[in-house]
Amino acid sequence: MVLKHTITLAIVATVTLTSTTLYAGELRGYGGVEARYFANTPLFEPQEQHSAAVAAQLEYYHDFDDARQRIAFTGFGRIDSADDHRTHADIRELYWWKDFTHFELYGGIRKVYWGVTESVHLVDIINQDDVIESLDREEKLGQPMLQLVSMRDWGTLEAFVLLGFREQQFPGIHGRLRPGIPVLDNAQYESSKEDEHIDIALRWSHYFGNWDIGLSHFSGTNRDPIFLPESSINGDITLRPYYSLIDQTGLDIQATIDAWLWKLEVITRNEKDYDSTLASVAGLEYTVFNLRDTNADIGLIAEYQFDDAEGARESTSQNDIALGVRWAFNDLDGSTVLALVNQDLDSTNRFYSVEVSRRITDDWTLEAEARFFTHIEAGTPEYDFRDDDYFQIEVRRYF
Repeated sequence: MVLKHTITLAIVATVTLTSTTLYAGELRGYGGVEARYFANTPLFEPQEQHSAAVAAQLEYYHDFDDARQRIAFTGFGRIDSADDHRTHADIRELYWWKDFTHFELYGGIRKVYWGVTESVHLVDIINQDDVIESLDREEKLGQPMLQLVSMRDWGTLEAFVLLGFREQQFPGIHGRLRPGIPVLDNAQYESSKEDEHIDIALRWSHYFGNWDIGLSHFSGTNRDPIFLPESSINGDITLRPYYSLIDQTGLDIQATIDAWLWKLEVITRNEKDYDSTLASVAGLEYTVFNLRDTNADIGLIAEYQFDDAEGARESTSQNDIALGVRWAFNDLDGSTVLALVNQDLDSTNRFYSVEVSRRITDDWTLEAEARFFTHIEAGTPEYDFRDDDYFQIEVRRYF
């Protein structure tokens, strides 16, 4: 498999480069303990009521050749008490970088983020979502790639060759936040090369005064699967993920005007057996600085989400509005709060999210989050999550 060969080559390169110069790099990371409390009894057997987990992340990088080359590694792992699918490990990054004066080259496993909006990340397609880590799709799996970056007066041009595909991993039968019908581990693909299909992507970005703009195109395996129902001999129904090939063109724009941030993401998708679809999210963020003569800043967020995909491609962001508050205390403990509410305008479905972060000491941090699903209507994608309201707290020790 291309993915396995890429990982092997990246590991060999890293070991070779660091074997005599490890002392010159920087090593850091954290270990953490997490507890999840679900407010309601599970809807499906044999889901567990609550869960606990331990997690760790290790980061290392080393610059050499007069800071014109770098090797970097980030590894993550979690052990969960309830869900064996949430017990997992991943190489988030393991790459080599070199500055060739007129361009830069990356090779290995990387994480690359595109986009400007808060509630939905439409243009962000390079990395696969780590769904079992977070509902907000902000945690990503490492992606093997070659990336070429050229920075010129007319903008920054990036070209990607994505070597192998990473499937989404879904909660197991004992886990919460999953469909009532089990999802199979073995996916189907439109490409005859399955997870060895090589994807390509291009992105141009630039700024014009207060405006930042990005234009991107991706051709390859869709990161989001369609779920195909299957029936076994004994009549049990399961869902098999199916990954199609798509072409996606994206545009992201952000304007910074005084205390205002104006944001827009738009994508068009072309997919076999489905009509060409359009999705967008647009909004603003207004920041009140030094609230009442304190160091605190409060950002007020409003975004509208639209997606005209139907049928198996229907998303949870078809016609929704998201409102939120970002509170940065700007204190010595780095305290922050992010609260969002997402209202579906075609139904009564409403989703609440609260995230809190604060340092306890120089080495210890406390992170907490809460998610609530309310007024969920039958027949909507969120219906199976209607009793999965939860509170989560994690204590981390950094080094």
